[in-house]
Amino acid sequence: MQQKYLRWAFYLAGLLILLVASVVLSLSVGEMNLGFMDIFSILGKGHESMEYTILSQIRIPRVLLGVAVGGSLSLSGILLQGIYRNPLVEPYTLGISGGASLGVAFVIVFGLHQLVGSFVLPLAGFAGSFLIIFLVYTISTRSGRVNIQSMLLTGVMISFIASSSMMLLMATTSSENLHGIIFWIMGSLDEPDMSLIYITLIISVGALIVSYLFVQPLNALRLGEEKAKHLGINTDLSIKLLFLLASLLAGVSVAVAGVIGFVGLIIPHLMRLLVGSDYRILLISSFLSGSIFLVLSDVIARTIISPNELPIGVITGIVGGIAFLLMISRSSYRSLNKSR
Repeated sequence: MQQKYLRWAFYLAGLLILLVASVVLSLSVGEMNLGFMDIFSILGKGHESMEYTILSQIRIPRVLLGVAVGGSLSLSGILLQGIYRNPLVEPYTLGISGGASLGVAFVIVFGLHQLVGSFVLPLAGFAGSFLIIFLVYTISTRSGRVNIQSMLLTGVMISFIASSSMMLLMATTSSENLHGIIFWIMGSLDEPDMSLIYITLIISVGALIVSYLFVQPLNALRLGEEKAKHLGINTDLSIKLLFLLASLLAGVSVAVAGVIGFVGLIIPHLMRLLVGSDYRILLISSFLSGSIFLVLSDVIARTIISPNELPIGVITGIVGGIAFLLMISRSSYRSLNKSR
């Protein structure tokens, strides 16, 4: 038992070191490269230099948002996979991204962001994602109980409907609006509003803390819903609250940063292989790993075709997809060797 806790402490220490290294790299690399010690001296000088403006107005906000969104999407993914007992479930499987994209597309097509202000875009994304969540939850609830399999199928179907509705809007709007919708859908950490970034960061860390109240139900649900009930777990209430928590994390992330795929799928997979299936270590390790992955993906997106910038969703999709295929191939190879 003590050896297991020592191993967990080793994993967490390693992830924290990697997170700090990723943050330092993100702050240092760009069109204007900065040394590690230069960062502290620049921040200490104040508002006079261009370097200070770059750090305070561009790089630090991106790092904070990357930590918050990456951690939120990964934590949301691990919670949903625990609820469904399905490693292929991620936040966007339930139509959350489709609903957020539809909300933002509606605002852009009808010019509401020009009339009200740019803050209406994340608000519309959040409202769209929670509308989908409400529909999925309502349709899948019978006599006060949530049907897990029905919820998954309903989410997939509503996701298709939302995506098709968004494509209808895109097909009937101007090229200028089309460009804005596509750019938002691809995902970006370029959010100038610090209040939104702080709200996202507070929600992500707060949700991580709250998720530890459900460690016992999540570990029990690994045995199946019926066995969890026999262990004294109120599975119906736990599933409802976990679903709302995971949906909140995904909805906020999509609303602020757009659609960033594969974080909620690939990171939980990787962490299960590395640290095991115990949610006491899996929750925090998934959160930290998601933050690391997104911060490093943002570095690649900003520098690979500098001075231009790629949408971060392109990087997470390519890297995450390749990593997932490699893990699937490796597990298939192991299964083949065991059967011989």
